Amino acid sequence: MGPKARASRGTAGDRGWAWAASVGPEAVGPAHLHLAYRLALPPCASGGPRRNCKGNPNCLVGLGEQAWLGDLNEEAFHQVDDPATERRAKNSFVGLKNLGATCYVNTFLQVWFHNHRFRQLLYLYRPDSPSTHAGTTTSCSTTTTAAATSITTKDGVTTESETTDRTTITSSASTMPQGATDSSNPAGGEQGGVCEHLQLLFALLQESERRYLDPSPFIRALGLDTAQQQDAQEFSKLLMALLEDALSRQRDSRVRDLVQSEFCGQYAYVTTCGACGHESRRPARFLELDLNIQGHKQLTDCLDEFLKEEKLEGENRYLCGRCQVKQTASRRIQLLGLPRTLNLQLLRFVFDRQTGHKKKLNSYLSFPETLDMRPYLQHGSGEGEYELSAVLIHRGVSAYSGHYIAHIRDARTGEWHKFNDDEIERVEGRHLLLGAEDDLEPSRSVGRRPKCMRGVHSSRNAYSLVYTVRGEPTPTAQDTTLPEWLAEKVRADNRAFEEWCEEMSAMRQQSIAEGRAKHSEVRSLYALLPADNASEFEFVGTAWLRQWLTDSACVRALDNAAFVCTHGALSPHHVGSVKRISRGAANALYHKYGGGPRLTEASLCRDCVVERCRVLQLKSRLSDDYRTVGTLLKSSLPPGEAFWVGKVSLRSWRLLVIGQFEDKEEESKPSNGGGERSSDEAEPEPAESGERRPTHHHGHGHSRPRVAVTLTSMFLQARGRPGRPRRRMVDSTTRSCVHTEG
Repeated sequence: MGPKARASRGTAGDRGWAWAASVGPEAVGPAHLHLAYRLALPPCASGGPRRNCKGNPNCLVGLGEQAWLGDLNEEAFHQVDDPATERRAKNSFVGLKNLGATCYVNTFLQVWFHNHRFRQLLYLYRPDSPSTHAGTTTSCSTTTTAAATSITTKDGVTTESETTDRTTITSSASTMPQGATDSSNPAGGEQGGVCEHLQLLFALLQESERRYLDPSPFIRALGLDTAQQQDAQEFSKLLMALLEDALSRQRDSRVRDLVQSEFCGQYAYVTTCGACGHESRRPARFLELDLNIQGHKQLTDCLDEFLKEEKLEGENRYLCGRCQVKQTASRRIQLLGLPRTLNLQLLRFVFDRQTGHKKKLNSYLSFPETLDMRPYLQHGSGEGEYELSAVLIHRGVSAYSGHYIAHIRDARTGEWHKFNDDEIERVEGRHLLLGAEDDLEPSRSVGRRPKCMRGVHSSRNAYSLVYTVRGEPTPTAQDTTLPEWLAEKVRADNRAFEEWCEEMSAMRQQSIAEGRAKHSEVRSLYALLPADNASEFEFVGTAWLRQWLTDSACVRALDNAAFVCTHGALSPHHVGSVKRISRGAANALYHKYGGGPRLTEASLCRDCVVERCRVLQLKSRLSDDYRTVGTLLKSSLPPGEAFWVGKVSLRSWRLLVIGQFEDKEEESKPSNGGGERSSDEAEPEPAESGERRPTHHHGHGHSRPRVAVTLTSMFLQARGRPGRPRRRMVDSTTRSCVHTEG
């Protein structure tokens, strides 16, 4: 960058100092002080520039005043949400908070809660009610394909009894941590097992005044990791086994057999020998039916495959108990009895042998609202008509990530609702697309949604369907009455919630009152801020004004110490960091917030302005000298008209002089170095190409500035005094020829 470019940049950076080129330091007067401190600059009009003018101390816009000068917005005065938004709406359901990766738990809890019979019988559970029948009840989870014992009946049909491989699952599930003291438990953090926590959670879902609940105590009682998403279908099996084990020790038979009577069905594995026709039956119970959906488009196709006959041939031949040799046989499943609540697990998550990982099947599957299971029963009679009551959905195309929600029908009203953790939405009319939810990410392998007739729905995300027996009486409020001891816990939690709402409301009203007072203060004081040229005025920091207008809660005392020069006045170097305001506004601000020192119109420092004027004039003369020396260096040297000058001194004389004067100028600035950098502070001018700015050192290093000043003075004197004899300076290292002219 050449001298002209630097000169133009310096002129733009030294606004307010143009007069210094023609006014001597001794002639500096009040008018020049006003120019140096830019007091004559016109203030910016409100609504003009969006950003504040840093170089104009009279510009008071763009500091954050827009939030106070407009319409009053009380919502901006506080950071406390309206507690009314946390209150449960009338005739609405209560949601469950997602603790990180517990959405799959929330969906099952909502489905079970809406099973009124299950809920009512669970309320009858007593942790201190041992049963004399404990250990004698057959568990519906105790089914296995392990070794069986053959028993031959009178009709020649062999019945195989069995033990279970799910006993291990139940045992492991029963060893989960059951009840830890929990301060966040709405009931007071008392210890308890899974059933106790589930009781209280259901009671709160039924009678709580909260919009949503925190299920942390129940999650911790199960020993689940809230940051890790488990297999939802496996979780359902484990929890049902755990509940069955806990309920099996109850004295009340209705509670003891709750899981079996509500969720357990019965089927039999029937194997027929192809040689002798002997039929072997192995009965078993089930909590849900696992249906393969791969290659199927309708739910009935999945049921047909589940019950279809399988051929046992080759190495898979059946060892016939009558023939005592392996024979070709056929095997099928016969449904013997169905539960009140039929859970159909759609196997969307399957193992991919090619990749060695699980994958999700994103194909569409149609399912009806009314399902007739009588054709699938062995005798084709009994309770076999079901109504759809819940659809559990997994959003996402991967088996290892996604989000779980549920569509559940209210048994009392017949209305459908979408349960998405703490958000609950009613769905009806054309929005009643059960199981139809937008994916979290697109899938390339998914085709178009098939058209379905009325009463039939199609989904590519549904992984579980819950059907209930048709014709059950509509539950009433009396059917799910809380026991008194449980109702008292709910009332205690509602009282705590009301106290929290009152506390939050008081904090909110206090913040609003403070905001209103601040709004009135800012509007009145901001109108007083502008100072007329003829009136008394003071200077305050721009950063403090901005904080006062934007962060009313953390306003500190005014601190102008960073802007004070060594003479105890306002340094002209910090004009860009302060604003000029009226005396009346300054009195009001100091009265409320305190601080200091106060910088009045008498704080304009003439000494700093004079020193700054000298430096600017010196820089101007040095620029002229630099151009003169450059011209002389390029001219030819007549014989006998040259002398020796050190190269280093010749390259850096101008920068050394500027640095020496800038050091003196820095001495006049405050030692704390606070405040923002003013735009009128001249930046150090870079050296010419190949020129280094010398560094000042102690000791012998001081000789270089003195030599440079002597050399500069010689040039200046030579230019001002024609006929002055030439001087010779010799650098002991490298030498160069130069001459001066008068």
